[in-house]
Amino acid sequence: MAFDGWSRAAGAAIAALAMSASAWAADLPVLKVAALEGGTVNWELDTIKHYGLDRENGFTLEVVPVAGKSGSDIMLQGGAVDAIVTDWFWVARMRATGEDYRFIPYSKAVGGLLVAQDSPAKTLADLDGKKIGIAGGPVDKSWLILRAYAEQADGFDLAGKTEQVFGAPPLIMKAALSGEVDGAINFWHFGAKMEAAGMRELVSVGDAASALGLSPETPLLGYVLSGDLVESKPELASGLVAASRAAKGKLATEDEAFARLRPIMNAKSNAQFAALKAGWLAGVPAPGPVDEAAADKMLRLMAKLGGEKLVGGATSLPEGTFLTN
Repeated sequence: MAFDGWSRAAGAAIAALAMSASAWAADLPVLKVAALEGGTVNWELDTIKHYGLDRENGFTLEVVPVAGKSGSDIMLQGGAVDAIVTDWFWVARMRATGEDYRFIPYSKAVGGLLVAQDSPAKTLADLDGKKIGIAGGPVDKSWLILRAYAEQADGFDLAGKTEQVFGAPPLIMKAALSGEVDGAINFWHFGAKMEAAGMRELVSVGDAASALGLSPETPLLGYVLSGDLVESKPELASGLVAASRAAKGKLATEDEAFARLRPIMNAKSNAQFAALKAGWLAGVPAPGPVDEAAADKMLRLMAKLGGEKLVGGATSLPEGTFLTN
């Protein structure tokens, strides 16, 4: 009887603690982040939620899946979500129009131009007259950088001397693996799968950027929040920064943390899983402020190559683009 009494008391205490923790969690502000379904940022967001890194940093993360990038932009602008994941060129474009958005670095990962293992191509100029598959459209940043690099390195007009086929990343990967195209530029995680399937990288976007005097350390993708939220709820913004960095640290140091993500990584083999893990970790940006001079140099090149369709009226880096600065 005494033991039964102790058990009931202990159970009541545990239940009270659980209720207290639940009430505490309910009191935390909710941060809604729109994320592309199947996008690699979900690996980090899932890690944040699974390990309670959001609650540790004073907020409750709610992930809102979206089907396309333009949909998330509209949701952020309309106030349906608190943050989206996009590149900082969008932030610069919006700030150039007077709209106040801030960028928190998430990834610097970039892909490259891949060819078949037995392709005779050694340089981009060797693709003269060939067909190139490109994910992301005519103003894809990787495509623009590789065009500028080909012109500088070989005096080769990559756009004028090749045939381009634009399409969704899975379709570009399929066309590349089947030999329908002679080379392909894809988002980095599809590129990792293509390399795992036996393709080889002819030129990496990082190497091309370095040759052009750009810094491969400049983060490209990140969380974007409105200036109103940053000013009115600074603890939410700083909490997201801290949770993101904590998740990156866990994924970099704990094998199990990455292993548990395998079902959502869509890795078809051990080789694909290893390539995706290595590529994601290689894309983790250094903590601390972004090199604004390097970012400005990149923006000026993108403005020159992509024009208003890519950067709008932003011809130089608008002040306040990077929240971490």
